[in-house]
Amino acid sequence: MLPLGPTREERFESEALPHMGNLLGTARRLTGSRKSAEDLVQETMLRGWRAFDQFATGTNCKGWLFRILFNLLSKQRQKTRARPPTVSLDEHCEHHELSAEAALPARLSPDEMFAALDLLPIEHRSVLILSIVEGFTCQEIADLQEIPIGTVMSRISRARANLRQILTRRTEITPLVSPPTLPAAKDTVEGRP
Repeated sequence: MLPLGPTREERFESEALPHMGNLLGTARRLTGSRKSAEDLVQETMLRGWRAFDQFATGTNCKGWLFRILFNLLSKQRQKTRARPPTVSLDEHCEHHELSAEAALPARLSPDEMFAALDLLPIEHRSVLILSIVEGFTCQEIADLQEIPIGTVMSRISRARANLRQILTRRTEITPLVSPPTLPAAKDTVEGRP
């Protein structure tokens, strides 16, 4: 008798479950809400489990799950027609392009970066997260989102420029690091030290 291979459940646990953290992180950035992100990932995993017989072992399970996630997100948005708050490109992009050498702070906290990222339109935020955070190639992102690769590259470029602009403006308005405080002046007599 031939030994049986892994069960469907074992395959799902070994191939799909390791990607839940990545899915949750991306869903959180795209929905803006931990609860909505958890619901979206739960539905993604449920749909993945139901369709796991259609998944070909040895192929890109992470990409397959992200495709499910983006399809669900798209359907949710079509149903509710609710849009997350976005910032107009006109508000954050002046008529000139920022140079790659635009002055940005040397260190940003994750909270500062995520706050700036949340100001990007969803189309720009999603491709930036998929490329930089999740490590997908432009072609994989194009396949996941069912858009041309040129559109992906354009959105990544615009997202980076807009993010740089947002971060530059934030540091000009509110410094990321508090300026040093000077010691209180000693009492003076008639204006002299």
